[in-house]
Amino acid sequence: MTLLAVENLQVEFDTRDGVVRPLSGVGFTVDSGQILGIVGETGSGKSVTAQAIMGLLPFLNGRVTQGRILFEDRDLLSLSETDYQAIRGNRISLIPQNPMTSLDPVYRGGAQIVEGLRLHTDLSRTRAAERAVDVMRSLGIPNAGKVFHQYPHQLSGGLKQRIVIAMGLCADPGLLIADEPTTALDVTVQAQIIELFRQTTREMNLGMIMITHDLGVIAHLCDTVAVMYAGTLMEIGPVKPVFQYPRHPYTQALLSCIPAMGMREDDLEAIPGNVPGVRTYPDGCRYHPRCPEVMAVCRTVPPKTAAVDDQSRVRCHLYPPDRGAVHETAG
Repeated sequence: MTLLAVENLQVEFDTRDGVVRPLSGVGFTVDSGQILGIVGETGSGKSVTAQAIMGLLPFLNGRVTQGRILFEDRDLLSLSETDYQAIRGNRISLIPQNPMTSLDPVYRGGAQIVEGLRLHTDLSRTRAAERAVDVMRSLGIPNAGKVFHQYPHQLSGGLKQRIVIAMGLCADPGLLIADEPTTALDVTVQAQIIELFRQTTREMNLGMIMITHDLGVIAHLCDTVAVMYAGTLMEIGPVKPVFQYPRHPYTQALLSCIPAMGMREDDLEAIPGNVPGVRTYPDGCRYHPRCPEVMAVCRTVPPKTAAVDDQSRVRCHLYPPDRGAVHETAG
């Protein structure tokens, strides 16, 4: 069952120096029980995509100017803010980037879970506290009743992350969006959190979007991967074939930058250049200034999205749409 469908998404923001458009033509779907990973360098548009789905753009002087966001067959862009509030944090939950700064330091961890529960359910404070402890316990928090009453400064990074996850899961959402949830954690805790997401998605039949820079997290956790660059979707498909046979030169470059055990320092690769700023997106393919496969057409004509097999799509002139065209709005 398709839980979320993002179609040909285009976003713009008002700034002091005029309008900028950080996203263009982004599209993907997420099914119940599926984990979609969105990966790309800083400035690729990953977090803006999450903000658009959560309906947070109006609070940031932004808006969706094209496309649709369908959640449970409901067009989210047609909702009033009041109707969106009934979905945000309830049916769609966001786990923010840094658990160290996501919790209010003057409130106990459990109280912050209870606040969300009481906002989206009719539970009493006592029942909400019991539900919060149950969720904390299900997330592997030892002595959950004690941790419930502790302040954030009394908790380790791993416990803080679990509290933030509990806040996202307490109202039984259908879709969970995790924006760089393992960035501030050490590798041991990262592995625990990744396994926690895998179990939770399977047991609750959630759809999940994992936003990360870490290709290792994508490989171990996700079913599908979407590779973003400069506000566009470059390649999307099942994780295993995309990682084994990457089509887009940008996907190939990202994978070549992964260090391997025993690799010499001189052998570590890097992608030359930088992601362009939103005001300096080049004409044609946005990746062409850094692309080793660049052709004349890349410098002037934006590539369309082509289906390269039954499940994968790529936006590159190396794969013209006549090989298996899909409509441009497919992302």
